Amino acid sequence: MSPDSVSPNRLVMVIHGPEIFDSGEAKWLIDLLKPFRTIVAGVMARTAAEESRLPLEFQSNPPSYVIRDLEGPVVLANRGKTPESGQIFGDIVASRLYQQGLVQIECSSKTIFVWDGGDEELASTLSHLMSFSLIPANSTRYVNSQERKIRGCSPGEAVYVNGIIIGRATSETVVLERKGGKINPVSGLSPKVHGLEKLARQGPVELSRAWCKSGVIRSVLPHINSRAEKKGRIVVIDHCGHEIYRKIGNTCCGVLAIGDDTTAVSGHILAHRGLPVLGIVDGDLDAIVKESFASGSVVIEVCNGRDDELGLEVATMITSSSVSWDEWVNTVLKVLGDRVKIVVDTRDQRNAMR
Repeated sequence: MSPDSVSPNRLVMVIHGPEIFDSGEAKWLIDLLKPFRTIVAGVMARTAAEESRLPLEFQSNPPSYVIRDLEGPVVLANRGKTPESGQIFGDIVASRLYQQGLVQIECSSKTIFVWDGGDEELASTLSHLMSFSLIPANSTRYVNSQERKIRGCSPGEAVYVNGIIIGRATSETVVLERKGGKINPVSGLSPKVHGLEKLARQGPVELSRAWCKSGVIRSVLPHINSRAEKKGRIVVIDHCGHEIYRKIGNTCCGVLAIGDDTTAVSGHILAHRGLPVLGIVDGDLDAIVKESFASGSVVIEVCNGRDDELGLEVATMITSSSVSWDEWVNTVLKVLGDRVKIVVDTRDQRNAMR
């Protein structure tokens, strides 16, 4: 395969994670490979991608589900937080393709992985074109869907499932099991009981398909754009920031975010769209993303009790009709009174940081 065959009308590139956009490597790959289609998989990847203003498509499904439905030459592009975690990520994606084979561009190690007998001709062409090393590899087979291993962790960093922090890693591999309809830590995790309780309230979790990750979601601050439409729907994000793009649509004027990390993630994601957040927190932030908020945002801390209960109370103040965001926030603050204290307030157009 010649370098010319990696060009338009042929190659489809699936990009995962925000780091590859923040580093500028996504743009470099698009300019170099000129893929016919470039698809972004992942929530925080979409945030970084939208900020990049590159010509992209977005899908909310995991990379393996996106790749399964594609035809022709496909390549997965990623930048792991370390070379090891980048390889582990490729292993996980390849294992879910049922021996379909996968070519992975791993920018953290400047490596082209050919998983499970993937397209070796394409991989060789990419290797020469990019001056990346070429490594054949076989993915790990996972047979017990009631157990899940989260590999490539650094001891002390946050571990989360479906966007909810469930504890901090104590080793490089965290093992979880599903038992009695609940997710329980087996090893490698110092659990956060409240986080596991929040996860249980979401209903049964299928571990094999759950979004599991460790460490920070994104290490750079987002771009903050001018304020979006001040009237519209108010959307509730309750400890599930990974669902935010599915929920906001085109008529959203702001988000009620329940939970410390959900508030931080929601504020970060929505800043570049100019959408404000009313965050309800109780002070157990795990710092998985750098906080930043669009103009009109307010974060309130519960003086007594948990953010969950107060958040559900505030959620009942939302109607299905279009409302003024500023008026609604003012009403909520008046109703709550001294039960809360304001810890972030960007209503005066300044970008306050907690």
